[in-house]
Amino acid sequence: MTAVEAIAASACLAGVLDISATGAIMTAQGTPFERLLQFVASGALGASSFQGGKKTAGIGLFFHFLIAGIAATIYYAISRILPVSMARPVLFGVLYGITVHLIMSCVVVPLSRAPKREFSLKAFLTQLVIHTLCVGLPIALTQSYLTR
Repeated sequence: MTAVEAIAASACLAGVLDISATGAIMTAQGTPFERLLQFVASGALGASSFQGGKKTAGIGLFFHFLIAGIAATIYYAISRILPVSMARPVLFGVLYGITVHLIMSCVVVPLSRAPKREFSLKAFLTQLVIHTLCVGLPIALTQSYLTR
Protein backbone atom coordinates (compact mmCIF):
# COMPACT_ATOMS: atom_id res chain seq x y z
CA MET A 1 0.00 0.00 0.00
CA THR A 2 1.30 3.48 -0.82
CA ALA A 3 2.02 6.14 1.78
CA VAL A 4 -0.95 8.20 0.56
CA GLU A 5 -3.30 5.24 0.92
CA ALA A 6 -2.00 4.44 4.42
CA ILE A 7 -2.36 8.07 5.48
CA ALA A 8 -5.88 8.28 4.03
CA ALA A 9 -6.98 5.01 5.66
CA SER A 10 -5.59 5.99 9.06
CA ALA A 11 -7.11 9.49 8.82
CA CYS A 12 -10.53 8.10 7.93
CA LEU A 13 -10.44 5.56 10.75
CA ALA A 14 -9.29 8.11 13.33
CA GLY A 15 -11.81 10.68 12.08
CA VAL A 16 -14.73 8.25 12.35
CA LEU A 17 -13.69 6.93 15.78
CA ASP A 18 -13.01 10.40 17.21
CA ILE A 19 -16.24 12.03 16.05
CA SER A 20 -18.26 8.94 17.02
CA ALA A 21 -16.84 8.84 20.56
CA THR A 22 -17.19 12.56 21.14
CA GLY A 23 -20.62 12.59 19.49
CA ALA A 24 -21.85 9.73 21.67
CA ILE A 25 -20.72 11.50 24.84
CA MET A 26 -22.15 14.87 23.78
CA THR A 27 -25.46 13.29 22.73
CA ALA A 28 -25.68 11.47 26.08
CA GLN A 29 -25.19 14.86 27.76
CA GLY A 30 -28.06 16.32 25.71
CA THR A 31 -26.07 18.17 23.04
CA PRO A 32 -27.28 17.44 19.50
CA PHE A 33 -24.68 15.95 17.15
CA GLU A 34 -25.26 18.80 14.72
CA ARG A 35 -24.20 21.26 17.43
CA LEU A 36 -20.90 19.38 17.91
CA LEU A 37 -20.15 19.68 14.19
CA GLN A 38 -21.10 23.37 14.26
CA PHE A 39 -18.63 23.85 17.11
CA VAL A 40 -15.90 22.38 14.91
CA ALA A 41 -16.92 24.79 12.14
CA SER A 42 -16.87 27.67 14.60
CA GLY A 43 -13.11 27.35 14.74
CA ALA A 44 -13.02 28.99 11.32
CA LEU A 45 -16.43 30.66 11.10
CA GLY A 46 -16.89 31.94 14.63
CA ALA A 47 -20.14 31.94 16.60
CA SER A 48 -22.23 32.41 13.44
CA SER A 49 -21.68 28.72 12.68
CA PHE A 50 -24.33 27.87 15.28
CA GLN A 51 -26.99 29.59 13.15
CA GLY A 52 -25.99 27.81 9.95
CA GLY A 53 -27.90 24.57 10.45
CA LYS A 54 -26.86 21.53 8.45
CA LYS A 55 -24.68 23.63 6.13
CA THR A 56 -22.25 24.66 8.88
CA ALA A 57 -22.49 21.19 10.43
CA GLY A 58 -21.29 19.83 7.08
CA ILE A 59 -18.46 22.35 7.06
CA GLY A 60 -17.55 21.21 10.57
CA LEU A 61 -17.49 17.58 9.43
CA PHE A 62 -15.20 18.56 6.54
CA PHE A 63 -12.85 20.40 8.91
CA HIS A 64 -12.89 17.47 11.33
CA PHE A 65 -11.67 15.06 8.65
CA LEU A 66 -9.21 17.62 7.32
CA ILE A 67 -7.65 17.83 10.79
CA ALA A 68 -7.57 14.01 11.01
CA GLY A 69 -5.80 13.97 7.65
CA ILE A 70 -3.26 16.49 8.84
CA ALA A 71 -2.66 14.48 12.03
CA ALA A 72 -2.18 11.28 10.01
CA THR A 73 0.19 13.03 7.60
CA ILE A 74 2.28 14.42 10.44
CA TYR A 75 2.51 10.98 12.06
CA TYR A 76 3.68 9.50 8.78
CA ALA A 77 6.32 12.23 8.42
CA ILE A 78 7.50 11.58 11.98
CA SER A 79 7.74 7.86 11.22
CA ARG A 80 10.17 8.59 8.39
CA ILE A 81 12.44 10.39 10.87
CA LEU A 82 11.85 7.91 13.73
CA PRO A 83 11.32 4.47 12.14
CA VAL A 84 10.97 2.96 15.63
CA SER A 85 7.49 4.56 15.74
CA MET A 86 6.34 2.00 13.16
CA ALA A 87 7.97 -0.85 15.06
CA ARG A 88 6.33 0.23 18.37
CA PRO A 89 2.94 1.58 17.24
CA VAL A 90 1.15 1.15 20.58
CA LEU A 91 3.70 3.19 22.53
CA PHE A 92 4.06 5.86 19.86
CA GLY A 93 0.32 5.90 19.15
CA VAL A 94 -0.44 6.64 22.81
CA LEU A 95 2.23 9.35 22.91
CA TYR A 96 0.96 10.81 19.64
CA GLY A 97 -2.66 10.82 20.85
CA ILE A 98 -1.62 12.70 23.98
CA THR A 99 0.38 15.16 21.86
CA VAL A 100 -2.50 15.73 19.44
CA HIS A 101 -4.84 16.41 22.35
CA LEU A 102 -2.48 18.88 23.99
CA ILE A 103 -1.89 20.75 20.73
CA MET A 104 -5.61 20.87 19.91
CA SER A 105 -6.71 21.95 23.38
CA CYS A 106 -3.84 24.30 24.24
CA VAL A 107 -2.99 25.81 20.84
CA VAL A 108 -5.46 25.19 18.00
CA VAL A 109 -8.80 25.75 19.75
CA PRO A 110 -7.63 28.76 21.81
CA LEU A 111 -6.24 30.43 18.65
CA SER A 112 -9.34 29.64 16.62
CA ARG A 113 -12.59 31.62 16.37
CA ALA A 114 -14.47 29.00 18.42
CA PRO A 115 -16.33 30.44 21.41
CA LYS A 116 -14.17 30.35 24.51
CA ARG A 117 -15.35 27.97 27.20
CA GLU A 118 -14.47 27.62 30.85
CA PHE A 119 -11.86 24.90 31.52
CA SER A 120 -13.31 21.59 32.67
CA LEU A 121 -10.94 18.93 33.98
CA LYS A 122 -13.54 16.25 33.24
CA ALA A 123 -13.87 17.35 29.61
CA PHE A 124 -10.09 17.69 29.25
CA LEU A 125 -9.47 14.16 30.57
CA THR A 126 -12.33 12.70 28.53
CA GLN A 127 -10.90 14.20 25.34
CA LEU A 128 -7.42 13.03 26.35
CA VAL A 129 -8.68 9.45 26.48
CA ILE A 130 -10.56 9.86 23.19
CA HIS A 131 -7.55 11.35 21.40
CA THR A 132 -5.34 8.57 22.74
CA LEU A 133 -7.66 5.65 21.93
CA CYS A 134 -9.46 7.02 18.87
CA VAL A 135 -6.82 9.19 17.16
CA GLY A 136 -3.23 8.36 18.15
CA LEU A 137 -3.54 4.58 18.38
CA PRO A 138 -5.59 4.07 15.19
CA ILE A 139 -3.25 6.27 13.17
CA ALA A 140 -0.13 4.52 14.45
CA LEU A 141 -1.52 0.98 14.24
CA THR A 142 -3.05 1.46 10.79
CA GLN A 143 0.06 3.03 9.31
CA SER A 144 2.32 0.45 10.92
CA TYR A 145 0.22 -2.40 9.52
CA LEU A 146 -0.36 -0.93 6.06
CA THR A 147 3.19 0.22 5.35
CA ARG A 148 4.95 -3.06 6.15
